[in-house]
Amino acid sequence: MSSALRTYDYVIVGAGPAGCLLANRLSADPTQQVLLLEAGGQDNYPWIHIPVGYLFCIGNPRTDWCYKTEAQPGLQGRALSYPRGKVLGGSSSINGMIYMRGQAGDYDRWAAQGNPGWAWKDVLPLFKRSELHFAGGTDWHGSEGEWRVERQRYAWPILDAFREAAAQYGIASVDDFNTGSNEGCGYFQVNQRSGIRWNATKAFLRPVLKRPNLTVLTGVDAQRVVFENGRAAAVNGRWQDRDELFRARREIILCAGAIGSPAILQRSGIGPRPLLERLGIPVLHELPGVGGNLQDHLQLRLIYQVSNTRTLNQVANSPWGKMGMGLRYLYDRSGPLAMAPSQLGAFVKSDPEQPSANLQYHVQPLSLERFGEPLHRFAAFTASVCNLRPMSRGRVDIASKELAQAPVIDPNYLSHPQDLKVAAQAIRLTRTIVSSAALRPFAPQEYLPGPELQTEEQLQEAAGKIGTTIFHPVGTCRMGNGADDVVDAALRVHGVQGLRVADASIMPQIVSGNTCSPTVMIAEKAAQLILAERDALLRSQFIPEGESLTTP
Repeated sequence: MSSALRTYDYVIVGAGPAGCLLANRLSADPTQQVLLLEAGGQDNYPWIHIPVGYLFCIGNPRTDWCYKTEAQPGLQGRALSYPRGKVLGGSSSINGMIYMRGQAGDYDRWAAQGNPGWAWKDVLPLFKRSELHFAGGTDWHGSEGEWRVERQRYAWPILDAFREAAAQYGIASVDDFNTGSNEGCGYFQVNQRSGIRWNATKAFLRPVLKRPNLTVLTGVDAQRVVFENGRAAAVNGRWQDRDELFRARREIILCAGAIGSPAILQRSGIGPRPLLERLGIPVLHELPGVGGNLQDHLQLRLIYQVSNTRTLNQVANSPWGKMGMGLRYLYDRSGPLAMAPSQLGAFVKSDPEQPSANLQYHVQPLSLERFGEPLHRFAAFTASVCNLRPMSRGRVDIASKELAQAPVIDPNYLSHPQDLKVAAQAIRLTRTIVSSAALRPFAPQEYLPGPELQTEEQLQEAAGKIGTTIFHPVGTCRMGNGADDVVDAALRVHGVQGLRVADASIMPQIVSGNTCSPTVMIAEKAAQLILAERDALLRSQFIPEGESLTTP
C-alpha cells in the first residue's frame, strides 16, 4: 500500500558528501522545503570517527554496502570488494580522509569537451567556498567553509625516508598538493578535526538539522523517480516497511553516487533500451550512457619488508602497542589511531612524455594481504601506486528492477593496452625509488609482487595479481552533450525535466587524485546552478518586462 507524504520543494536522494552539502545550501532559504533521503543509517558507529577505524568500517555491513565487482579478466579472474558508505555522510564516513582536488588540467578538459563553467578558474572558488583550511584563507584555500582540512598528527621514520628517497630520484618535496599541479611528494592533508574524522555529516548536515524547513530521513530505499507530464514529480521509496511517494515541487536531485545514481535512473526507465526491456522496465527515455563510462583508480600495492624500524604492523600486533595507541589517542587525539590510511603521497610521471603527473602514490607504514585481514607480523611498508588517468572503461547496471538485488559492477580493469603499459612502468618506478640511498638503512626487501618478476609480460601479469580498487568509482552519469552523455553542464538529465544528478557519477573523466572533495565541489556547483535558475524564474514571474531588481 502506498501513501503520499507532504510535498517538498527539493527532494535530494543520497546523504553522502554531495547530498549533505546540497541539503545545507538549499535549506538556507527558509521559504524552501528540503527533504534529504538516505538509504543507510545514522553515522553513530564509533569506529567511523576514530581515523584508523576505517579498517573496521570497510567490509562491515553496518557501514558498507559490501558490493562486489564481476570477476575481472584483467585481474586474473578476481572479483573485488567494492566499498561504498552505508550511513549518513556516505563514503566520507569510511574513506581515507585525504583532501585532494586533482589537477587544473582535469577541469580544463571537462570544459573543453563542451561543459562551460567547469574549468579550473571556475571550480577553484567553489573548492574554497566549502573549505575550512588550517592555514586560513589564501589564494588557494578557504577559511570560512565547513569542510575542515588539517595536517596529519603523527609521523613515521620509514615514511620520512621514502620522501627523501623520492627526492633523490628527482621527485621534489612539496607541502600542498592542491594548487593546480600536484606533482611532487609530501604528506597528505586530511579531513579531520583535532584527530577525529570530519565527514560530510559533521561538516554540512549536523549544523543545520534544526532548520524547520529541512527534513532528513534515513533507511529510505529509493526505488525510482516518478514522472508526471514528462517532469520528475516524486521519488518512490521504501521506508519503514511502507511504499512512499516523496513529492517535489521544484526538483529532484540524485546524489546516490557512481553506483546508486545510475541504478535509480535505470529503475526509473531512463537508460539503455536493451537493458530496460530485458528487465521488463518501461522505457521512459532512452539514454544509452546511463551506467557506462565507469572509471576507477586501480592501485598496485607493492609491499616491502624492512628492518631497523617499527611500523604499524608490530605496534598493532602487540598488546602493549595497542594499549599505548589507545592511551595516546585518549591523551591528545594523536598517535596511530589518528592516522589516515595513507599518510605520505607522491605524484609523478610514469614517463617523460606525460603532460603532467599520471601516477599517484599512497605510502603506508603497514602491510596486509587485503583489506579486512590482519596486518602482517613483520615490519613493512606499502607503496600503493595508481594510474590517475586510466583508459579502461566499465559499466554499472541493475540486475533486476527489484531493490534487493545488488547492481552488476564491471570496472573492466586493465582492459586497455595503455593501462597495462603504465602498470608495468609504475612497478619499475617504485623499485627505483625504493633502491635509493635514503631507504638503505632499512634494508627493504620486496614482498609483493616479488623481485623475480622483471619482464614486461611478468610485470603486467603481476599488476593483475596485486591490483585492487582504491575506491574512486566515477563517470556513470557522464556530463556532456554527446549521444552517450547523461547530464548537461547544468547537471540536468537529458530528455526530462526537474531531475538532476550531482555526485561523482557526472565526471566525464576521473580526476587526477582522490575523489571525495571534487564531489563536494560538484555539489557546491549544483547548488549554485539550482539557486541561479530558481532566482531567474522568480524574476521572470514577478518583475515586469524591462524592469530589474536593482533599486534606482
